[in-house]
Amino acid sequence: MVSASDPRVIAFLSFVVLTALALIARGFSRVTDSRSGSRVRDPLRIMVGLGGGMTGAAFAVLLHFALAIPRDPHAQFDRVADPIRYASLAVGVVFLVFVLFALLPVLLNALERFGFVPFVAARHVRATKSGFLTIISVLSILGVSVSSCALCSVTSIMGGFGYDLKQKILRNYAHVVVDSGATGGFTDWEEVVDRVRLGLGPNGAATPVVGGDAMSSSATNTAGVLVRGIDPATISTVIDLEQNIDVGKFGYLTDTETLANLPDGEVICRLPDGSVRKKQTFDLLDPDPSIDPAVKAARRSPNPVRPGIILGRELAKSLHVCVGDEMSLLSPMGDLGPMGVMPRTRKFRVAGIFYSGMYEYDASHAYITLEEAQKFFGLEEKITQVDVRVTDPEKVTSYRSAVDAAAAAAMKEWQGADKAPELRVRDWQEMNKNLFSALQLERIATFMILSIAIAVASFCIICTLLLMVTEKGRQIAVMKALGASDAHIRNVFMIEGVVIGAIGTLFGVGIALATCTGLKWFGARLPPEVYYIDRLPVNVDLGDYAIVAIASLAICTVATIYPAHAAARLHPVEGLRHE
Repeated sequence: MVSASDPRVIAFLSFVVLTALALIARGFSRVTDSRSGSRVRDPLRIMVGLGGGMTGAAFAVLLHFALAIPRDPHAQFDRVADPIRYASLAVGVVFLVFVLFALLPVLLNALERFGFVPFVAARHVRATKSGFLTIISVLSILGVSVSSCALCSVTSIMGGFGYDLKQKILRNYAHVVVDSGATGGFTDWEEVVDRVRLGLGPNGAATPVVGGDAMSSSATNTAGVLVRGIDPATISTVIDLEQNIDVGKFGYLTDTETLANLPDGEVICRLPDGSVRKKQTFDLLDPDPSIDPAVKAARRSPNPVRPGIILGRELAKSLHVCVGDEMSLLSPMGDLGPMGVMPRTRKFRVAGIFYSGMYEYDASHAYITLEEAQKFFGLEEKITQVDVRVTDPEKVTSYRSAVDAAAAAAMKEWQGADKAPELRVRDWQEMNKNLFSALQLERIATFMILSIAIAVASFCIICTLLLMVTEKGRQIAVMKALGASDAHIRNVFMIEGVVIGAIGTLFGVGIALATCTGLKWFGARLPPEVYYIDRLPVNVDLGDYAIVAIASLAICTVATIYPAHAAARLHPVEGLRHE
């Protein structure tokens, strides 16, 4: 989230205040009356100026407090900060509408200076003699504005979902994976890791990983889990596990002595409302003399040392465990006994709880040390894969050649050995190809469907121009009689329709840009159990907004062709026959 002390925010707030003052000054400035020629104050300008000034000042104040008030990232709804943020967003959008409304006369004045045809088109847009025609024009502008605003907003939110999901995948999963593609893992993995690191150099990092499925159980519940054995010394160079630790400490994964006897006051759990629970030692047995001393001694004895395990927040919530609690892992691969294959069971102690923002990831992943994972899955000195991170994941294909060469060199040395594994290399784009292809197809389909809404809104422009051709028939005839060509008349009505569409597009794209930028700054909480993520992601891409604006203007331009052609075909005699 953007900070209130950010220089860009300070500059933006200063610009808002100056704009509000300029609107007030403009509102009270005198203009020349077209009828009397005297300098008077326009009531509409005063209303726009005062409204814009007050909303601008309110927006600057609310935005400053909205960015200055700290917000608990774990709370579902902040009763103090969230109302201020949403109020600042709403007031900011209203302020933008006042600013755009004040800019319209300036833009139309500039258009009138470009010659005869733009002058007449701008005057037609400004005409207010026909109330019905004015209402139709306003409805046309509103239709284009709402359609373009909806298209920009949906594009930003859908693009935000894809961007947010991609970033979380890149932070929590390896960019490139080297594995054998078969059960049992492979040995001599140190050579593969060294070759990958040597091939990538400063452009990447690699770490060994042991992965497998297991069943986790606590005193109250059970859940399926994907167990990943990691090297604590190098895992942080590949994924953001250590940065994602929400409760507990990453160091507890190896410091099992401290983990077994956590000090009082240590945060061990986070409650659903965002508050934390701290460890407290209750020694309630000492005051009772009837309790056997042996029981008291056993009560005071230190907890047994267990290997550490780091769980996702949703997985810990499902198992009802906190940091320091014991839990068990049950492996489907067990040892052969008198009664058949007996699943392998091992007790662990929760060392930390991580939060990545991806519900499925937090509900299914658990991390233990590499050595414990090898023992638990019976892999001896083997690993199942090598995880690789590159500096620029968008160009992962250019780095993949070095990883392919390292895997090929390792397999070449293993030739002739018994049961030599066949290594395969996969990058994140290959492993998530279907997901991102579906997201891209969904964006394109949504863009095309919502573009139809702009096309429907352009029908109002057609009706407006046709009605204006009927109303302005006498003026068209007079202009033709004075020497205006058919091309001049056609261009007048085409420019008029384009201006109406441009005004609607300007308002729609501007409002969408302000709204989506505010949502990107402040964020909106979502239930992660339903939407897979915890916050509404918004990606403000100016390129997408430009495409929407161009598409809207193109549709509105096409809509002006028939009315403009009908106006150009009007004969001067027909226009003046009934006058």
